[in-house]
Amino acid sequence: MAPSHTMRCCKKGLNWIPVLFINLVIGWSYYAYIVELCVYTIPDNAERISYLVVFHIFFFMFTWSYWKTICSRPEGPSKAFCLPKAEKELYEKEERAEIQQEILKKVAMNLPVYTRTPGGAIRYCDHCQVVKPDRCHHCSTCERCVLKMDHHCPWVNNCVGFSNYKYFVLFLAYATLYSAVISATVIQYFIKFWTKRLPDNHAKFHILFLFIVAVMFCISTLSLFIYHLWLVGKNRTTIEAFRAPVFSSGPDKNGFYLDFSQNFTEVFGDQKTRWVFPIFSSLGDGHSFVTRLVHIDPEQANAVLQQNGKSMFCFVFCFSDGGQTVSVTMESEP
Repeated sequence: MAPSHTMRCCKKGLNWIPVLFINLVIGWSYYAYIVELCVYTIPDNAERISYLVVFHIFFFMFTWSYWKTICSRPEGPSKAFCLPKAEKELYEKEERAEIQQEILKKVAMNLPVYTRTPGGAIRYCDHCQVVKPDRCHHCSTCERCVLKMDHHCPWVNNCVGFSNYKYFVLFLAYATLYSAVISATVIQYFIKFWTKRLPDNHAKFHILFLFIVAVMFCISTLSLFIYHLWLVGKNRTTIEAFRAPVFSSGPDKNGFYLDFSQNFTEVFGDQKTRWVFPIFSSLGDGHSFVTRLVHIDPEQANAVLQQNGKSMFCFVFCFSDGGQTVSVTMESEP
């Protein structure tokens, strides 16, 4: 038991190495830009001050969104998705998989759960002992189920999911802008040092490497940012992009797709003044989502989830034979 506990502690410690590395790079970039570039290299005061103001704006937004992503605890399913005591005892005693599925189906009838396993079974986590809400997955690194799990990111040592996906997207956006600002303002001095139009001094090394690192960082974060913007527009998670969610009618990669505006609002919220800040504004509570394939009864869903003191964000989409939306019902948190 002791060696296992020690190994787990060591593993958790090692998981922070990528975060430490990123923060060392950020710290060095701050020193190189402020001291080596602005203090020792730039001769004009007006240029120096303008660079410092713009740099600190993006530096603040970048670090704020980055640490919000790191520190936001991934939300798991509410108690409403746990098996009732009687059903739990029956499930644990039963050895036949088909009977266990019958027990889960009985419980799931009272829950807003519409996705299934590839085999059509109710999605249940034996480790967390909960019926998985739609888009919820178990993270082996965090050792818990995460609502609307996108992926586990080693660079933030955290799961990216419903509770912090907006922060993660903003982190990528501001990381790209931060590195782009550095690249755009350093390039002229990079060229001057490279062509030996400035005398060699202790700032040369920092300026040269600051530009190279900033360009590389900008390219990598920009590609990730574009990819996640595409995911937001399609209303998919990274997991769903690789494996389509399965409904009773079968797998459908566009099962949660509405339109770009509604997809974007689901992640960033309906208050435009909060879009650019790493402040939680996503719609809903992560347990139930709009889907074009099923009818969600808002009264039933609210009654179940309010057992845990929550009021969920409910949507109802009804379709005619022609496949067109004819009615929408929406309830929000009071």
